Amino acid sequence: MGTKDESKVVNETPRAMEGHDPFSNRLRASEAAQREAQMPLLQCLKLYPKAVAFSVIISACIIMEGYDVNLLQGLFAFEPFQRRYGEDQPDGSYQLSAQWQAGLANGVAVGEILGLFINGIVSERIGYRRTVLWSLFFVTCFIFILFFAPAVEVLLVGEILCGIPWGVFQTLTTVYAAEVCPVQLRAYLTTYVNLCWVIGTLLGQGILRAFVESGSSEWAYRIPFAIQWVWPIPIAVGVMFAPKSPWWLVRKGRIEDAKKAVEKLTSRKADPDFDVDSTVSMMEYTHQYELKTTGKATYLECFRGVDLRRTEITCMVWAIQNLSGSGFMGYSTYFFQQAGLDSKQSFNIAMGQYSLGAVGTILSWLLIKHFGRRTLYLSSLGMQFLLLLITGFLGLAPSGNSGASWAVAAMMVLYTGVYDMTVGPVCYALVPEIPCSRLRTRTVVLGRNLYNVINIIMNIIIPYMLNPTAWNWKAKAGFFYAGLCRVLLRLDVFSTPRDQG
Repeated sequence: MGTKDESKVVNETPRAMEGHDPFSNRLRASEAAQREAQMPLLQCLKLYPKAVAFSVIISACIIMEGYDVNLLQGLFAFEPFQRRYGEDQPDGSYQLSAQWQAGLANGVAVGEILGLFINGIVSERIGYRRTVLWSLFFVTCFIFILFFAPAVEVLLVGEILCGIPWGVFQTLTTVYAAEVCPVQLRAYLTTYVNLCWVIGTLLGQGILRAFVESGSSEWAYRIPFAIQWVWPIPIAVGVMFAPKSPWWLVRKGRIEDAKKAVEKLTSRKADPDFDVDSTVSMMEYTHQYELKTTGKATYLECFRGVDLRRTEITCMVWAIQNLSGSGFMGYSTYFFQQAGLDSKQSFNIAMGQYSLGAVGTILSWLLIKHFGRRTLYLSSLGMQFLLLLITGFLGLAPSGNSGASWAVAAMMVLYTGVYDMTVGPVCYALVPEIPCSRLRTRTVVLGRNLYNVINIIMNIIIPYMLNPTAWNWKAKAGFFYAGLCRVLLRLDVFSTPRDQG
């Protein structure tokens, strides 16, 4: 459960803290760090099966967020929802205005920003497990507001409140996976968070597709909201059995509890030589070294010394995920309709799009191992640039050109495949590795909050780009994101570090 950077810290600590080291088993700690870093993947899976299982369960919280966020964007293209909350148009149809589309999407982002800052403080005080359980309780209550919302204003309040626990899930799931699993498994279990997001999105699109031909009944959009009550209870049951993060316990000085947590996360039968004491000693050394060199764990410490550079890189990695077009992709169903496809075709293509995204995330596990995180990030931005540029040129075709409409859909499907093989999942593998362990939660929170601030801006711009009552750019919006990808590609060459494993 230590990175190669942590291994380096352990090896340096005896010299850095000579004469002041409170531990007597420094050699065992160093050996534990080296052993973990060199452990083969299959052996890691055999030794840490319960760590993998609990990480998968807690990461499933992201399915809820992916489901609702993309459900909301899909509802913008849903006739019963438009009829209930939108305004009638001269042609007899209904449209939710660009202002309200942006408002609802940004309501979620505002709630997530609050939730992220709350998580950065609360999870370090009461632990990850209790934080998840309380968040699941609150999101269960807030779903009632979405389900019974009589007006778009009430719906906005519900989205803001639901965004708070979703913000907690955004980083807590990634940090927990990084702290309970050894370095060889981190890339797989942190990128699994992206797969959970895609699964939630796919479920949302599939459920909306099932109601496309259900007429104008309000149950066509209320039932998709109600389905969100399915997730919290089974996830909460699994979380109750999950051990606390041993890293968190070490930071709290609860060394014996940390050893018990490591025992619960591992299977001693797989490796009789595995030494729990040495593993926890490695965590103690890393924590003590970071305390000596950087001081207390506060948000302010993220902007001092070498941790400032770590914070800058973490924020840049999160920002690239959003600025490269993920928000544009999230509006795909509505985008397909504005490009000239009907509702049924739009939802069918969106389901295929996110199915490809799920496959792409699984393929990323192989790509990360062979090419590395930085290489995937750089190459992805180049491919996204080309696909978005082609999309923009297709938008220049005359209105009503069905061939161009289908070509635009094909570009967005390909874009999703590229994104979910590279930038989407690799981001989750990078961000928990960059900060020091003591500031990991707060640094990841700051990076994700920058993502959400950018998301707010994009949620204002994108509806205006696509809405026929506003700028009505349609597929020409691809030019905008292609330009951003070109700028990001140049910046990323100097920002994203080469990974060491």
